[in-house]
Amino acid sequence: MKFLHTIPSVDPASGGLVEGMRQLCDIMEAAGHACEVATLDAPSLANQYGIPGKTTAWGPGRGAYGYTPRAVPWIRAHSSRFDAVIVHGIWQHNAAATYSGLRGTGTPYAVFCHGMLDPYFKRQFPLKHLKKTVYWHALLSKAMHGAAAVLFTCEEEMLLARQSFRPYRVNEVIVPLGTMGPPGDAQQAAEEFLTRWPELRGKRLALFLGRIHPKKAVDVLIEAFAGTLAGDSSWRLVIAGPDRVGWERELKGLAARLGMRDRIAWTGMLTGDLKWGAYAASEVFVLPSHQENFGFVFAEALSCGLPVLLSNKVNIWREIEADRAGMVADDTLGGTQASLRRWQELGAAEMAAFRLRARKCFDERFNFQATSGRALQIFEGLARLNPRCASSHMGSEEIKERRAGASGF
Repeated sequence: MKFLHTIPSVDPASGGLVEGMRQLCDIMEAAGHACEVATLDAPSLANQYGIPGKTTAWGPGRGAYGYTPRAVPWIRAHSSRFDAVIVHGIWQHNAAATYSGLRGTGTPYAVFCHGMLDPYFKRQFPLKHLKKTVYWHALLSKAMHGAAAVLFTCEEEMLLARQSFRPYRVNEVIVPLGTMGPPGDAQQAAEEFLTRWPELRGKRLALFLGRIHPKKAVDVLIEAFAGTLAGDSSWRLVIAGPDRVGWERELKGLAARLGMRDRIAWTGMLTGDLKWGAYAASEVFVLPSHQENFGFVFAEALSCGLPVLLSNKVNIWREIEADRAGMVADDTLGGTQASLRRWQELGAAEMAAFRLRARKCFDERFNFQATSGRALQIFEGLARLNPRCASSHMGSEEIKERRAGASGF
């Protein structure tokens, strides 16, 4: 089978969309299927990120929406080459272009929301929500209704998505995601990280890893750290991630006013061994997001046996709390401080137990080896809705059944 993934950008700094797409490509290609990627990026950008398989750059897209006149004609011309199309994200031109380009072709498509229907955005950005509402009624609701499936990473995300827009008529399917965990020697990676930032050697590290964005509540974390762990001179806060909104300077000013200038390490975006080394060298992972869909960083932390302190606005918080692999609190200063204090008060044996439960939580819920089989079944089922593909895999009666009701494939 052959799949096309359409995505706004293949830049890893754009967050979970790219990681989710990479993971699905890995799952599909490991099973012998072929994947291509189409993006709104300019060709000069798309080719520098090492995306597996063939990548077509439609851009550069115009403005934040990323409109490019090349997208729809390209999809129409190439739709017959693919058994199915997966759309990543909903608010940029790749979603509308896929819908428009595939109409009448018989090629099925699914839309992966990646948390973009969370009502957090409706509450936090009411003016943007008004614009999105117009777009929803004009086009996007039709694109979502026309999709063979609208995909979510967990039940919490699916339930929250129902609260944002009306009318809302979609075929909901949950696709479990995970990660492979550290690819090499964790202690060697930790040594590489500490060699790069020697001032952190011998310190107790609380790690934040993610985009430096208001949604991630980095300001709340800095204030909470200043009010709790900063009282112990052995602690350091590591803030690792790209700043695409120009917020880091303001946050550093906040840290200076709180007397935290020398207690916070700003590493920028970490990849490869340095990223895994940061997990391995840290004592606890902290991310009190105001909204988080799945959060690959949580799965990565758990795979390293690193307990996580998270907010109840992270959609997988129930699973982590049930497995006692971390601590959950409100996404407020008081909630974050409470989690940090609880961690600070633990004894060595309790911390060790948390680390064991963190790894167990990963193995049972978020290990790529455990989740990839179900994900593969879903996308193979999507491709079999294509009349060209179905006829080679099923009899005529089964084809009729598939077309009549595709829920869950």
